[in-house]
Amino acid sequence: MPPISTTAIHLHPLSNPPLFIQFESLTTMVSPISKNLESTIEDNEEHLHNIEDLDDDDDVDVDADEEQNWEDWTADGEEGDEEDDLELLCLFCDSKFNSVNSLFEHCHLSHGFDFGSIRTTMKLDFYGCFKLINYVRSQVAKNQCWSCGSICQSRQELQGHLHEPSGFESNNLPWDDDMYLKPYMEEDHLYISFGEDEEVDDDDGIRSTDEDMIRNTNGLEKMRIDDGIDSETYGASVSNGAKVNSENGKDGHAHDGVSDGKKSNGSCVNPADREIVIVNKSYFGSYSSFGIHREMISDKVRTDAYRQAIVDNPSLIKGAVVLDVGCGTGILSLFAAQAGASRVNAVDASDKMASVATQIAKNNGLLWNQEKGSGVVKVVNGMVEDLIESGKIEPQSVDVLVSEWMGYCLLYETMLSSVLVARDHWLKPGGAMLPDTATMYVAGFGKGATSIPFWENVYGFNMSCIGNELVEDASHIPIVDVVDGNDLVTNTAPLQVFDLVTMKPDEVDFTASVQLEQKPSHSADIESTVTKCYGVVLWFDTSFTSRFCKERPTVLSTSPYTPPTHWSQTLLTFREPISLTSKMSVNGSSSTVGTDVAPAVKIDSRISIARGVEHRTIDISLEVTAIGFDGRKRQWPVQMFHMR
Repeated sequence: MPPISTTAIHLHPLSNPPLFIQFESLTTMVSPISKNLESTIEDNEEHLHNIEDLDDDDDVDVDADEEQNWEDWTADGEEGDEEDDLELLCLFCDSKFNSVNSLFEHCHLSHGFDFGSIRTTMKLDFYGCFKLINYVRSQVAKNQCWSCGSICQSRQELQGHLHEPSGFESNNLPWDDDMYLKPYMEEDHLYISFGEDEEVDDDDGIRSTDEDMIRNTNGLEKMRIDDGIDSETYGASVSNGAKVNSENGKDGHAHDGVSDGKKSNGSCVNPADREIVIVNKSYFGSYSSFGIHREMISDKVRTDAYRQAIVDNPSLIKGAVVLDVGCGTGILSLFAAQAGASRVNAVDASDKMASVATQIAKNNGLLWNQEKGSGVVKVVNGMVEDLIESGKIEPQSVDVLVSEWMGYCLLYETMLSSVLVARDHWLKPGGAMLPDTATMYVAGFGKGATSIPFWENVYGFNMSCIGNELVEDASHIPIVDVVDGNDLVTNTAPLQVFDLVTMKPDEVDFTASVQLEQKPSHSADIESTVTKCYGVVLWFDTSFTSRFCKERPTVLSTSPYTPPTHWSQTLLTFREPISLTSKMSVNGSSSTVGTDVAPAVKIDSRISIARGVEHRTIDISLEVTAIGFDGRKRQWPVQMFHMR
């Protein structure tokens, strides 16, 4: 993709078209999958609260002499004082109702809108119903018929025009768009009520659509990498990888499931688990956007590195069984087939992309056909953990595991955990990992990597106060942007090395310390060698080493000194810039270290990166100490950065 302007923050899409946030909006930073569904999470959470409430019947005192019904039940599982407290606004007029049944009966009789019939005919799940309601409300607001699209001159004319739907195809519904996951109307109680008229199974008390949604993340109790995780919101936009999200991670690699579809009496869905259901559904769904895949494939540094590692190492790939985790369009699987693999298992959790990858493999004559004995690419739809349970791929049957799992700052979207699960279950002893190592680097950046230079001269006017404020705001926010190598003011230091063949899942979280010094200067002028370090920038390399790639080892680098990639770099801004020099200061030794009169000669940085409490996010802590030429030190309070 083309280089990204340094006046914008480019965040990994959890996913969806890439999300660009203007630098001026730093105070409201969001991630690739957080902004869109941040507005729907509360509604989905309330809906899932109802699942839990259905499981808690034993905790509710029911008066045997008094008739109880679900209209008495509030969103948080407690009985309301009055039935009339719930006001449900008609989708088409200003009528209000205190029960969902009466509302939809009115919509059917007065407006020709039979919600139950539409839901059944179109086989809509919870999210499909959610989108339908938002779609109808948005169309009515424009005086447009939700069914045929006719535009009326007034609400009154629309009321007379409304009719029963016709001509809809279940694979081409006008409301089947993620934009309708955003609530059209604030505090619309219908979002948490439209499922209450579904049939409830007396044995387990879980609505059928909700049970299906929970079953889709089967196996959490058996495979829980992120213990105690309490997911929050997610981005509707993430490129592989934030995702915020995010995810935003890669397709098909959630490392958490929620239920095996069975449930004992009196049990309930854990609040953290139910939010993971929502996050994963959005995360995998976000990768159905072709724009994300075009961005990744168009990243020449990325795609060429993988192609070289696969195609130009025939001794590794020819005749091998290959596993592609998070295949997306299947491009890496196609490379493996081209290189002579005997079988390629292409795994993706996105229903849409699994279907697309299947069609692409078929169109290129590479789709595996057992009956005809042709083709080598077999597309498998599902999350890694679910596929392990299903047995669709034999344990320890894979010679080579390939995956493009990296997110912003390498670890955003926490997809690596799932890749390690796949490695441990499916890779043969001695099998190859592509890539097989990943290294994170850190360096200090100067003024040129901030927005200050832009604001210093705006058509001849000094607006530097804006730039200074933005830099101050950025001390709380990780910024993903392209950094020019010329804007780095210190040496580069390796932060952490991951051996993907031997590392354990809990080693994804780490703490490391580095020492940074000023870049060598060609100037003999002491004063001119004092530079200001505004923060540190993180990036990564992934390597396809000679351990497995005998013919052609290669490196995929996201360094500021190499051509830019869609990952860009991640900037962590100091609370205040630190003056840095490589020469002994001759000015007041009693001055505060790190200032212009007593510049530091070294900056010690202690950085911790860990999977966040919110699902598919990472938390970064930064501790900085400036060291003067005389050994005096100045330490700043710990800074916390949440990448979501």
